[in-house]
Amino acid sequence: MDNRINKEKWKLLHEGTVIPAHPLALTKEKELDERRQRALTRYYMESGSGGIAVGVHTTQFEIREPGINLYETVLRLAAEEVNNASLKKPFLKIAGICGPTDQALREATLAKELSYDIGLVSMGGLHLTENEHLERIKEIANIIPVFGFYLQPSVGGRTFSYEFWEQFAEIKGVCAVKMAPFNRYQTLDVVRAVCHSSRVDEIALYTGNDDNIVIDLLTSYQFTVNGKPVLKPIVGGLLGHWAVWTSKAVQLFEETKKMRGKQILSSTILTTATHVTDSNAALFDAAHQFKGCIAGINEVLRRQGLLSENTCLSDQDILSPGQTEEIDRIYEQYPHLTDDLFVSDNLEKWLSER
Repeated sequence: MDNRINKEKWKLLHEGTVIPAHPLALTKEKELDERRQRALTRYYMESGSGGIAVGVHTTQFEIREPGINLYETVLRLAAEEVNNASLKKPFLKIAGICGPTDQALREATLAKELSYDIGLVSMGGLHLTENEHLERIKEIANIIPVFGFYLQPSVGGRTFSYEFWEQFAEIKGVCAVKMAPFNRYQTLDVVRAVCHSSRVDEIALYTGNDDNIVIDLLTSYQFTVNGKPVLKPIVGGLLGHWAVWTSKAVQLFEETKKMRGKQILSSTILTTATHVTDSNAALFDAAHQFKGCIAGINEVLRRQGLLSENTCLSDQDILSPGQTEEIDRIYEQYPHLTDDLFVSDNLEKWLSER
């Protein structure tokens, strides 16, 4: 156990939970909408999630750009809301960390100062060798516990070797890995490496595979290590998909937890898995290589009233042709996945609290 994370939060992380990737609330003029930014954090807490990830892809990487400079602001606002809430159970604050090593170390230091528990470290967009990536992770882990992140190449990630993940898993300070390559073979590389690691019990596995969420949560992996079977489940998810309809995502997650280890799965849960994947295709704009993924999430939050606009900082981040109609379709097809009633019952309170 990493003693930088308290015992209750460590237990939550390793038993598994729902962690939404926190969006950015903007006005039509692309200014930060602080009232709605705070309301989003309240929504995730009251939905029953076990944490939030802030400063990640869904929060928009442009928050770090000169002239925008919202990274510290959004981390601080979320931390204030969590710290001031009267929560009866542990809640994880996870900060997105990215960029070259010097930038990543500054972000890790800031996150620690703002009372964040863990840093979700992106390895995308960097022209580094695998060994250089490992050295970068080690330096960050000296400052804050690390949540590793295997990002799919189509949105800026890269493919890593099995040997890379073997060495990654041995880094002291790595406490979890989010697997989001959208690829079964590459997901298996991470799980197998962790299972063969001396730190197998120190690293929690989380899905970021938005195309396979429910099946990942129902799957336990088994490998023979030194002649003995090692069983390792994917215990939770850290997902942009869970930034919307979060209270229903929590309910579905709890259902998957009850089914872990059962020899026969209900056909209902497997059918629901297809509904979730179909919904994700619309929200994340799979038809256009995920170009509208942030705007798609924001559009649902706009329809619910949590955001006033689906606006993004980049002019390129907009809904793709036909994406609005696809979101209409999944609303009609899968009402059991939506939580509009829950939001409408609480929206005024979340927007008015100070």
